[in-house]
Amino acid sequence: MKITSSLFLLSIAFTVFGKPNVLIIMTDDQGYPEVSAHGNPVLQTPNLDRLHGQSLRLSDYHVAPMCTPTRGQLLTGLDAARNGAVNVSSGRALLRPEVSTIADFYQEAGYSTGVFGKWHLGANYPFRPQDRGFQESVWYPSSSIPSVPAYWGNDYFDDIYMHNGKEKQFKGYCADVFFNEAMRFMSESAKKNQPFMCYLATNTPHGPFWPKEEDRKVIVDVLAQSRFDHLDNNLKKRLALYLGMIRNIDWNMGELMKFLEDENLAKDTILIFKTDNGSLLGPQYFNAGMRGKKTEIWEGGHRVPCFIRWPKGNLGEPRDIDGLTQVQDILPTLLDLCQIKPKKTTAFDGISLASVLKGKKQVSEDRVLIINYSRMPGFSNYPSPHSQTQMRADQAAVLWKRWRLLEDRELYNLVTDPMQKKNVIDQHPEVVEKMRKLLYEWWEGVKDLANEAQNAAIIGTQYENPTKLSATEWLDVFVDQQGQIRRGVQKNGYWLIDVARAGQYEIELRRWPKEADGSISGTLPDGTGTALPINQAMLYLSGHNHLNIAEKKSYHFEGLTKRVNPKDKGVIFTMNLKKGPTALHTWFKGKDGIMLSAYYVYVNHKGDSK
Repeated sequence: MKITSSLFLLSIAFTVFGKPNVLIIMTDDQGYPEVSAHGNPVLQTPNLDRLHGQSLRLSDYHVAPMCTPTRGQLLTGLDAARNGAVNVSSGRALLRPEVSTIADFYQEAGYSTGVFGKWHLGANYPFRPQDRGFQESVWYPSSSIPSVPAYWGNDYFDDIYMHNGKEKQFKGYCADVFFNEAMRFMSESAKKNQPFMCYLATNTPHGPFWPKEEDRKVIVDVLAQSRFDHLDNNLKKRLALYLGMIRNIDWNMGELMKFLEDENLAKDTILIFKTDNGSLLGPQYFNAGMRGKKTEIWEGGHRVPCFIRWPKGNLGEPRDIDGLTQVQDILPTLLDLCQIKPKKTTAFDGISLASVLKGKKQVSEDRVLIINYSRMPGFSNYPSPHSQTQMRADQAAVLWKRWRLLEDRELYNLVTDPMQKKNVIDQHPEVVEKMRKLLYEWWEGVKDLANEAQNAAIIGTQYENPTKLSATEWLDVFVDQQGQIRRGVQKNGYWLIDVARAGQYEIELRRWPKEADGSISGTLPDGTGTALPINQAMLYLSGHNHLNIAEKKSYHFEGLTKRVNPKDKGVIFTMNLKKGPTALHTWFKGKDGIMLSAYYVYVNHKGDSK
């Protein structure tokens, strides 16, 4: 038995320890222009430039124009319309629980897996990093550090993040913390002789623009030069903040690359640097010859940098790799490079670029990419079956060679018109016919899943109790920033949830999260925030929602109502819930026509039904 066991362990050692490490860095709202190697006239990024010079560079690489769809595609290798994460909020940023992630695949192959920084794929079970294959995690849940589900009052310095499922305060600037925690994880994995898959997703340079002062000052000094006199002073102020955060990223990249060298990890670590969408401010000062920015389907909204370095991987000399490539290509490529064959057969929407990176093949000249995502319901105060979050085929961008078909009504040739100024759709019917055919074939394959809503959480489980729900997961209604909570925006939404166990539950409705310690009708203890004359709390659970409106009965309120007193911080309803899916509706009502849904709800399973 001892001999057999030893042979088995030896087999594992050869199988696992010979694998390369994987490190993916993705920054937030840094576009193609924000690298000095790409010609940026203001910002210097010496460390990213050095990485650029050491790497294979995907020169025609595309993501979604908004961050969550890109993140879901990166982690699953699937189109956003198939994996569920199609928007940045409004209950549409949730990665389908049944879909395997990169962490699942790598953990199965014997790797240690870690994520550090921005998650933005769900704040509750079963959507959290620890539910999706990541063994080590330091993260915050949504679009920005001061987003609605994040710890109240975080300001980029000495913030409280989630560490392996528990709140923990970290010292230092946000991006510095995420880089340092990632390096800690990689070092610990190396000491255990265990290969790692590390996903480092910075919050910067996403707004709010809060850089370190020393980085801001450097950019201010550059912009004071006479060659920038043509730029508006307000733009200069914004650029100093925005580019200052990217300067910090570059500094951290230098520290990270030094760490890999010092730990003897650099040669056998596949290092990928990329960004999540196009530039936020690029068109206002420098956009590398492209039109468009974040959230737009012009080229500048979704073409971003992607650098791949693996010194020991026999990838040849650093060079540009032409041909259309896409974010969902990364996962199948990495699995091939690491020689990992998942036990569960997965049909990726992306393709493996392993042979291309090794110089054995080229990206097919005839490849077609389709970029689509759900739009923001920014002006909706209540859910509707006609919400902008509903994906449509005619909102897509179709990419083929240097042609770009946008929203099935505009066609551009990037060879003759890189700034996409001249719509030539009437001049090339044969091109339009081909691209349109491919678009609607794609749509036929995804339309049944594209707009299927996900439950915001599964409540009453051993994995999360109590559950803190926030307005970010209201279906098809946008409330995602703490500033909206402070203003008291009068929006009404609800959560789709799944009750894991029938039993007694306490459901507490709050306007402010517990750590903010404010009363429902009042301001915060420091006097900030808008007071609202709320005097009534209402709760209703139903088996249907606005998407299956045909199931609704004629309106009559069947829920529960309680009085809200001036000093009440929360209102608790105790009730028995049946097992299964339901829609959780809440309201705060009061004088002067005040009506809004509870921004936060805490659900606590108290005991099973007898």
